[in-house]
Amino acid sequence: MLTHSNSQVLLDLLLDRLSTSSQQRLTFADYMDLVLYHPQYGYYSSGTVEIGASGDFFTSSSLGGDFGELLAKQLAEMWEILGCPNPFLLVELGAGSGLLASDILSELQQNYLDCFKVIEYIIIEQAKGLIARQQNLLKPWRDRGLKLFWKSWQEIPEDSIVGCIFSNELVDALPFHQIAIAQGHLKEVYVTHSQGRLIETIDEISTPKLREYFNLVGVDLPSDSYPEGYRTEVNLAALDWLKTVSDKLKRGYLLTIDYGYSARRYYNPQRYRGTLQCYYQHRRHDDPYINIGYQDITAHVDFSALERQGQLCGLSKIGFTQQGMFLMALGLGDRLRELSSGKYNVEQIIKRRDALHQLIDPAGLGGFGVLIQEKGLTEQERARPLKGLMQPE
Repeated sequence: MLTHSNSQVLLDLLLDRLSTSSQQRLTFADYMDLVLYHPQYGYYSSGTVEIGASGDFFTSSSLGGDFGELLAKQLAEMWEILGCPNPFLLVELGAGSGLLASDILSELQQNYLDCFKVIEYIIIEQAKGLIARQQNLLKPWRDRGLKLFWKSWQEIPEDSIVGCIFSNELVDALPFHQIAIAQGHLKEVYVTHSQGRLIETIDEISTPKLREYFNLVGVDLPSDSYPEGYRTEVNLAALDWLKTVSDKLKRGYLLTIDYGYSARRYYNPQRYRGTLQCYYQHRRHDDPYINIGYQDITAHVDFSALERQGQLCGLSKIGFTQQGMFLMALGLGDRLRELSSGKYNVEQIIKRRDALHQLIDPAGLGGFGVLIQEKGLTEQERARPLKGLMQPE
């Protein structure tokens, strides 16, 4: 069992890496990659990350089966639109505890059996500690003969996936760069050290891709509109991730659910401290240099970047909506109305209503973005509206 002494181990690893690097500094993206994804001590890889009421944060699938069940309804419709391919690949990226996969599979088996029979379910998970937990939870499905696999991107051939690749709160945790405006110029925030402590320094950007990013998303940064000391994030890893996804997808959909903004809102000059946030035991703060290895570090997603990079990679946008609207269009409203049917006691009604309302709360999970992109669909298939993107009844 890991203890907080592992924070010291990670710190020692960081200090050693800093001392041997040419300029004794790391980009924030490299720092974040090490403290979140180090194979043994990283936050996600260590196996100590807890998701849900007793952990550091919760996701939509932590609130019960409704999120996964409604998502399964959308996945089944995608299968029909694609002409009922056999096999139909569902590729979940970053499966957390495995609860979402279990809820999706249960719903498909119960109400979409024809689709369920042709599914191959692939999980791509970087964190080894989470893989063990997922495999334990999902073992009954494998024991019953479901084609369920854990793979790396390297194990999946290009242009081989016919189906849907999807993620829930994955992109926000990809390692990102931090940039700053200093004397009117675009600079980068680096992590360095002094007397055994991690500190920040600001210098020239590490790669021209950071400047190119703002050209991609149509934001004039830096400019006179941005105050001195303005700081924000740039997720170059998300662009690489999209390129990989597109290369592997032959025909089907990419469905991305996460919290974020359009580039215009994200890089508003008034949001001068960016969106970096850390989660430790359900407490949110903005210091990424404490609780090393024991806290999550995230930033909001720039959905404009996902759309425009997707276009460059051959992914066409089908639609964008908010999670609350998406789930209501798929039938969450019916589940709320069912609470007055007399099937539940008062305690059950209160608990279930609270969970359902959290999924659609526009100030919380309901305000998350849902971006659906496609590759390889025919004009006729592309014209068929997806239920989750339709106006809720």
